[in-house]
Amino acid sequence: MATSASGPKRLLVYTGRTPNGFKVSTFLEELKLAYGGPDYETHPIDISTNEQKEPWFIELNPNGRIPTLTDRGRNNFSVFESAAILLYLVKYFDTEQRFTFDQEKEADDYSEMLQWIFFAHGGVGPMQGQAGHFTFATKEDIPYARLRYVNETKRLYSVLEIRLKDRDYLAGPGRGKVSIADFNVFPWVRLHSPTIAPTLDEWPGVKAWVERLRSRPGVQVGLNVPPEGWNEKK
Repeated sequence: MATSASGPKRLLVYTGRTPNGFKVSTFLEELKLAYGGPDYETHPIDISTNEQKEPWFIELNPNGRIPTLTDRGRNNFSVFESAAILLYLVKYFDTEQRFTFDQEKEADDYSEMLQWIFFAHGGVGPMQGQAGHFTFATKEDIPYARLRYVNETKRLYSVLEIRLKDRDYLAGPGRGKVSIADFNVFPWVRLHSPTIAPTLDEWPGVKAWVERLRSRPGVQVGLNVPPEGWNEKK
């Protein structure tokens, strides 16, 4: 666990190299570029050893999943579920609402942002995760299960394509503005290959959106948190 020479940093993120983990790390890095903070450190979790199921972790997150965030600046308050963490971060650290919308003045845009967050949280992530499980993790090939989740994920990509056909981002007026709705689904869709489709050519709006987000400096840093190969040094 990395610590600052001047003491612990305000936020502690328990995470790993997973799409849900990257939701939080990419957004934290974007916040740092926009505001110069918040400072955070990571406690990498090796899910292959079920570390996230140990009693000490269950006290932080009863669901035993990553990521989980602890805010030392607010009485060690802990937040679990990636979308809930993103909403927490914009509430306390996105002071100029660069990545969200005013709930009163931009009520419709805020609602749209929430809709796309919930769409991803209940759709693309779980479906693509199951597609990967039945493609790579099961000892026996179950074609029905594999195809069911692959095809459902493709359908959800098509839903994103409807939204992104003439837009840059999922929420906001006109072509939209980058928000936590985008950071909440991008880490999954960027991993379309090899499970779902070798390319995103079938969904050109989605493809352009993925490349747009991938090119952001904060996203590039966040996609290496924790760094590749960290658990090989344990």
